[in-house]
Amino acid sequence: MFPRPDAAGHPGGGLGSLTPVEPDPRPEPAAPRRGEASCAWCGRPVDEGGTGRRRRYCRRSCRQRAYEQRRSLRMQDLPEGTVVLTEAESTDLMDRMFQLRCACEDLRTAIAEGEDAAELTRMSEDLVSAARRAERLR
Repeated sequence: MFPRPDAAGHPGGGLGSLTPVEPDPRPEPAAPRRGEASCAWCGRPVDEGGTGRRRRYCRRSCRQRAYEQRRSLRMQDLPEGTVVLTEAESTDLMDRMFQLRCACEDLRTAIAEGEDAAELTRMSEDLVSAARRAERLR
């Protein structure tokens, strides 16, 4: 490891001071993208950069909430990977799962009764929408 310069010995004056730099007139090449993943805390899409470690959280606040939960679990001697939900979050999750199950049953019934293709298409879109809502943990 390299020694960290202290504020008094830093050649740039004081820590935190910035020197203005003229922007490079050449456009930077776009970095290759690896795609999108879901935030490990809230489920929103996470924009992954081209290099380095893959991001797990969409924002710093999500990373902080996940850290606080892990820390809380360690203090309570709960097993690693335990997910703790509030009563409201649990109820909301159960409601979304119920809606997903109902959409599946409705589609199955419509297929058995020989519904037309337009109705089946609409119902399958409702099913996909319900599944997207259900996959959000928070």
